[in-house]
Order: sequence, then structure tokens, then C-alpha cells
Amino acid sequence: MHYRQMGEVPHKRHTMFKKADGSLYREQVMGTRGFSGTQSILYHHFMPTAVVKSELVGSYLPEYEEQQSLKHRHFFTNHINLEGDALTARAYLLGNQDLLIGTAKVTKPMTSFYRNGEGDEMLYIHYGSGKLETMFGTISYREGDYLVIPIGTIYRVIPNEQETTRLLFIESFSQITTPRRYRNEYGQLLEHSPFCERDIRGPETLQTFEQKGEFEILTKSRSLISSHILGHHPFDVVGWDGYLYPWAFNIEDFEPITGRVHQPPPVHQTFEGNNFVVCSFVPRLFDYHPEAIPAPYYHSNVNSDELLYYVKGNFMSRKGVQEGSITIHPGGIPHGPHPGKVEASIGKKETLELAVMIDTFHPLKIVKSAQQMEDFSYMYSWTK
Repeated sequence: MHYRQMGEVPHKRHTMFKKADGSLYREQVMGTRGFSGTQSILYHHFMPTAVVKSELVGSYLPEYEEQQSLKHRHFFTNHINLEGDALTARAYLLGNQDLLIGTAKVTKPMTSFYRNGEGDEMLYIHYGSGKLETMFGTISYREGDYLVIPIGTIYRVIPNEQETTRLLFIESFSQITTPRRYRNEYGQLLEHSPFCERDIRGPETLQTFEQKGEFEILTKSRSLISSHILGHHPFDVVGWDGYLYPWAFNIEDFEPITGRVHQPPPVHQTFEGNNFVVCSFVPRLFDYHPEAIPAPYYHSNVNSDELLYYVKGNFMSRKGVQEGSITIHPGGIPHGPHPGKVEASIGKKETLELAVMIDTFHPLKIVKSAQQMEDFSYMYSWTK
């Protein structure tokens, strides 16, 4: 990300920064890759280490099913009844050593604070609006937003009153960034990138709480959740600057790349992490060669599993999916349009589909509970 500053910071880092009463603000360097990656420096009223109680809550890792025969899978996530705040409502569906994927129906605000100490998180807002409150400041979110939250960030999701937020989440064990091929050597997004820095929104306001008391932070790390009771409000930051902070990007601002013939899935790439990418399928004009076939060709995934989360619209190559459906097409066998979809696409000028794709370069495992919402006939839907 590009450099940003909010609130008050001293002229030089690692120097005295005094309050009006002469006491010091507490400096915290928050960075990645052992001080050689992206980082920000935050200035607190209180010491961020002032924990008065620490307890183990338990494991959060899901239980996976045993490996079945290799096949395409389809899950109706709208059938999940779990709801609550943005942490307790998480329904894990798939995962591997690089990330965990699931959905959440957020019906109430978080009361405790939360941080992921194992990697970045990404929340895609299927519908709903509200606020992402963080130690770096607050970001207002709406339908279609991707919210990228760096490792170690303390935050809460606050949906608007009497409004449900439906989201797809990725818990990554690495940093989530923009695609390297769309950045120059200085980190700036290039002219041929499908979005640019103007489309990216950082925190809008920085509200500082100089408040003592007991505040719970639920922390994920080492495959466990721990409860840390801090002796002051965790949002006591008076200022910060740097390159590491939460940010939002709305899928409506993704500018699709099209061509005379069908373009391969990498043109839809929006983000990347270690051994996975995230792509955005948005409304776009179809191919304009006079003999073009707009529907995708049948293809075998090359060393990757392909997951699609269907947001809305009529997905041109697929039958039987609904809003909130997830399909997983594993590497090792081919997949492609359902019967009749290739022919039906010929002559069409545009598609209004909206979907999020996650390609992983290690096989995805299925969480046992996902079988409760599975369309078991999906593997055989190309023979009908």
C-alpha cells in the first residue's frame, strides 16, 4: 500500500513524543517480515502490553472430512443457520495450510475486540452496511466492499442497526496484497491495472479513547484463541503513519479487461496471498471477434483448486447455482460450462454476473459441517 498518516505523530520516529502533562506517548512499531516488510508506527496513550489477564479459550481450527473421490462440489451457503457477531457467526467451509474460507451472517455488533495474529483477513461484503472499527481508525463499509485487515490489527465489525451483513471471509496465513504484475518497481499500480490507488479507501476517521478499564481482546495465534484483558481501551491511538493499515476496495471499481476472444481467469485477479489469488468477476462486455464464443472453454486447472462464490446475476456458464452458492473445482480433472451454455453464449453482448473467485495452489479440504448444505448431484450435472 501507499504511505498514509492520521492523527498526531512526532517529527522523527523513535524520539520523545510528549503529552501536555509532560508524560510520553507510547510508540509501537507494527510490521511484517521482521522489520523488512511493510510497517506502520502507532502512538498510544497507554502501553499496548498492559494486559491484566490472559486465558486460553480453545482451538478455532475446523474439522475436515476424510478425502473422498476427486469431484466437483457445490454448497448452498444460504442454508447455514449460524448467526451472531462477525466472529461467532463464522462458518468455516474450506481450508488448507495457506488460508481458511467461510461465510458469516452478521446480525449484531462485536462487543469484545479481536485480532488475528496469524495472518491478514479479507471480508467481502455480499450485502449490508456498517463500520469496521480498528486501532488505525474507522472504515465505513457497504455492499461489494473487500475489507483487507492486516495481521495483528485490533478491530470490531459493527453492522448498521436493524441490518444484517452477509460476508465471505478469508483468514490468510500470509499478507494479502495487490497483484505484483500490476505494480511497478516502486509499488505504484500500473496504467494497465484494473484499478488504481484512487479506488482504495483507508480509515476515514481516527477516534481516540483515553479510557481505563477492562477490555477483552480475542486473539488468534498458534491455532488457538486466547482472551487478553487489557487495562485500557485498545483504541487509544493518537496518531500513526506508514504503509500497513486496513483498507477497502469495492468490487464496482474493478475495471474488467476484455478482448476479441475469451480472456483467461488471471485477467480478473484482484488480490494475492501466499499460494492463492482472489479474482473478481464483474459485469462486462463480451468478446467482440465475429466468431467468438463468450463462454469459457473447458479447462483443467493447472496446479490449483478453483472456488467460486456467486454473488448475484446470471452466471453464464453454470446452471443450478444460487446467490451465496460456492462451487469448488479441484485440480486434476477438467471443468467448464454446463450443457447448452456454450451455444447459448454465442452472440451475447454482455454479462451481468458478479462473483468472487479464489484459486489456491495447494488442495482445499472440505470442513465436515459443509456436507449439510451440499448439492450431492453437482458432479454429475454435466450429463443432464
